[in-house]
Amino acid sequence: MKKVMDEERYEHTLSVAYTAANLAAVHGADVEKALRAGILHDCAKCLSDSEKLALCEKFHINISAVERRNPSLLHAELGAKLAKDLYEETDKDVLNAISSHTTGRPGMSLLEKIIFVADYIEPGRNKAANLLQIRRLAFCDIDQAVLKILQDTMEYLTKTKSDIHPGTQRTLDYYLKQAK
Repeated sequence: MKKVMDEERYEHTLSVAYTAANLAAVHGADVEKALRAGILHDCAKCLSDSEKLALCEKFHINISAVERRNPSLLHAELGAKLAKDLYEETDKDVLNAISSHTTGRPGMSLLEKIIFVADYIEPGRNKAANLLQIRRLAFCDIDQAVLKILQDTMEYLTKTKSDIHPGTQRTLDYYLKQAK
């Protein structure tokens, strides 16, 4: 990853991997898989928007209207494809964790939740609302951490009048139902 990422993205990637490994150890998940998913989660992030769009079209990855307006959102699903084809990752759970780390998805596996949360709370992140609370939650109740991240993300996107990916809304709706 160091060869294909700028220094800042590489540092973030290492931090996500280490955070994911710690979360996996606490929650009884496979630490090795958490490390691999963490290392690979942003493997498509440093591509230009035009490269992301072109590769998604080449690989027949559906592009929503929101993703077309915000191609950076494509890096998760495209990253899973590159992890499989370029980096020879074969574990379906690792690939799903990469694919869902940005918007989440209803019914995420424990590993998917770990990567989703680790990407949000890694120590280099410092701007999100309620970060300290979410970091605490992440180590005692991963589902509550996922829900809080989704709620805060939706609040931020609404406040800034940003596009909301339909997958994020579906994921929030799912985890709100689960919390009842």
